[in-house]
Amino acid sequence: QVQLVESGGGLVQAGGSLRLSCAASGQTFSSVAMGWFRQGLGKEREFVATISSISRRGSTTYYADSVKGRFTISRDNAKNTVYLEMNSLKPSDTAVYYCGARTGRTASTFLTDYDAWGQGTQVTVSS
Repeated sequence: QVQLVESGGGLVQAGGSLRLSCAASGQTFSSVAMGWFRQGLGKEREFVATISSISRRGSTTYYADSVKGRFTISRDNAKNTVYLEMNSLKPSDTAVYYCGARTGRTASTFLTDYDAWGQGTQVTVSS
């Protein structure tokens, strides 16, 4: 089973940027789809972004409407790492961000499609 470790969270002012990283081990990283979800205080975990495995046609990405145009998900198979570049951050982006891996190549926006999770990294955006 894949093990995931997130990093890169922190405190940032509104309008600022952060880049989250998720390092994977224990499985063939290049053949699995990955995703980022987040959970605000007292809220359910929600979808943020997902990326498929890389094929001849490249990879497919999907984003939550709330982050579209501000966040970018990418992966580096040589480093077994997936990234979430977050720009124009808002206080409403404050949450614990979790990296997930799913068995299969297809990107998914559904929480239940993911088989493994990291421990999460806190992102706090001040106004």
